[in-house]
Amino acid sequence: YADRDWPAPEKGKAAMITRLDDDVGRLLDKLTALGLADRTIVIFTSDNGPHAEGGVDPEFFHSSGPLRGLKRDVYEGGIRVPLIVRWPGHVAPGSVSDHVGYFGDFMATLAAVAGGSPPAGLDSVSFLPTLLGRPTDQAQHPYLYWEFYEGRSSQAVRLGDWKGVRRPMLTGPIELYDLRTDLGEQHDAAAAHPDIVERIRQIMAEAHVPSPLWQVRGR
Repeated sequence: YADRDWPAPEKGKAAMITRLDDDVGRLLDKLTALGLADRTIVIFTSDNGPHAEGGVDPEFFHSSGPLRGLKRDVYEGGIRVPLIVRWPGHVAPGSVSDHVGYFGDFMATLAAVAGGSPPAGLDSVSFLPTLLGRPTDQAQHPYLYWEFYEGRSSQAVRLGDWKGVRRPMLTGPIELYDLRTDLGEQHDAAAAHPDIVERIRQIMAEAHVPSPLWQVRGR
């Protein structure tokens, strides 16, 4: 991309993505060459949304799409990432699911793929039924919870299609968004739904575990 009229950090970002794409293709070709493609599940995802580090401007390629926030935010732009699965004979090509899970679910999922069970007491839900196209068999988390100590500190809860965000964590006001109609989290609906806000407040208190390694900032 040296000949593009782009800032240098954006050229580097584009080059890294292209290199990654090429290397994933090489990996898939190698699986085919070794006769392993039909016996291998390939899962591709990310640990966070786009960032603004190293001089990169996330708006240049519109990296967050319609989502609010970036890496280290608990808004959707920071934590919502795609997950792509290739598993010939099991995952239907071109199929799409809106199942909501998190990285901890890999433990139960891969245990199920291997025909085993994960250790007891884990907050992990297998999404194998979703991969196999059996959504009616798919178990769901009662909620998902995030917290982040850096900066101002923050907490978030996904409760069905509702999303609660509190900044600073523990003491700040709770913002409420309906992700069905407000994917970009632009319209705080907390005043109109005090019952949902109270439930999210209870979940935040239930899910939070104080850490001896971090102090809550922004109180």
